[in-house]
Amino acid sequence: MYELEVPISKNNDAIVKDYNKCIKCGYCKKVCVDEIISSKLLEERPDAEPLCINCGQCSNICPTEAIHEKFDYLKVKKILKDKNNKKVIFSVAPAVRVALGEDLGLEVGINLEKKIPSLLKSLGADYVFDITFGADLTIMEEAMEFVTRLKNNTRIPQFTSCCPAWVKYLEIFYPSLLNNLSTTKSPIAIQSSIIKTYFAQKIDTNPQDIINVVVAPCTAKKSEINRNELNVTTKDTDYILTTRELALLIKEENINVYDIGDSNFDSPLKTGSGAGVIFGSSGGVCEAALRTAYYFLTNKNLKKEELEFTSLRGIKGIKEANVDINGRKIKVAVCNGIRNARILIDKLLKEEVHYDFVEVMNCTGGCIAGGGQPKSTMLYMAETKEARSNALYDEDKKMNLRLCHENPEIKFIYEEFLDKPNSELAKKLLHTTYEDKSYLLRGDKHE
Repeated sequence: MYELEVPISKNNDAIVKDYNKCIKCGYCKKVCVDEIISSKLLEERPDAEPLCINCGQCSNICPTEAIHEKFDYLKVKKILKDKNNKKVIFSVAPAVRVALGEDLGLEVGINLEKKIPSLLKSLGADYVFDITFGADLTIMEEAMEFVTRLKNNTRIPQFTSCCPAWVKYLEIFYPSLLNNLSTTKSPIAIQSSIIKTYFAQKIDTNPQDIINVVVAPCTAKKSEINRNELNVTTKDTDYILTTRELALLIKEENINVYDIGDSNFDSPLKTGSGAGVIFGSSGGVCEAALRTAYYFLTNKNLKKEELEFTSLRGIKGIKEANVDINGRKIKVAVCNGIRNARILIDKLLKEEVHYDFVEVMNCTGGCIAGGGQPKSTMLYMAETKEARSNALYDEDKKMNLRLCHENPEIKFIYEEFLDKPNSELAKKLLHTTYEDKSYLLRGDKHE
């Protein structure tokens, strides 16, 4: 039934399929089978609800736009035209800044960090924040969680939790490992929680009167924001727009990026460290976590020449590094894509390998290659990923602030609001829970 195509449910909250545009080229099936879900599962479940972790890689490779993200930009466009006394807030993920230009006629890898706040303000945004702030906050929580696990020698390895496609994959295929998954929310979920609580208080606004929009490189984020366990009081993130959707919005409003001046993101969610910036590239989360975990364990920073864990960078399938912290050798791994995560997990379960910390990103290359990023031809895919990734690492290298725990805005929010990493309030607002979803393998809707 699905020899040359990937089945997509009408209930999928991240991607949609127009079967009238499908030419049955087989590209979507190939990328899903080779990189994400096994062909055996797709072929054995013709009458069951299609298995999907919402990563959108099928949409990235579809040559006819038959598969694309579920569009929300028209709803946001309408809100921007008539705010109805609402505050419209945008937050932008770091991978967006190095890819947006491609859909606006610019060269691959151009960093539009200084243009994006101006672009969004010209569209009607009241505030524009940088998700690297949320990434820094994520590392503060995740690194402290890791240190606690190390000291107690429990639930090791700790898996990263910022990729929603990976989280859903683990819930479906390896629920026995959910206790190893960091409870720290993703940077987007953390930032949205802070916006609807801390920032809402700051501007004396009811959270219900805030429209919180996030621009992300990822289609799976559209599904993530519907997880009930991520929303503390109201819905923390109202809309996710992909990088492609933002480009469509800009072009439909006839805004020329060359006519837009430079500006900065707004405070108090303005400043992110270089460690937060490199979240957008495979290995970046692990690298950022190591920088701060080292400080938490030693009360000292890594030397400048030790900050860059180059063995964790690039598009190799499984990358490793060893770090000596107070005489204890910490072994970490980075899985580039779900296919490589399967390989590593199977070795872990057979006790053939040992790691203390494991980063997994669904998309090969990391968020810079997310399912909502501008499309690149297959011929130039590797070069495009490299250019985007290098742009993020170059930004990190040029920054004076390269450590999450040294970010003054992060320090301030703990002093004024959160108290300390993993505090009672931090756990309430910045951490989450997971669900065994192996019932989906049986084709059930829910147990």
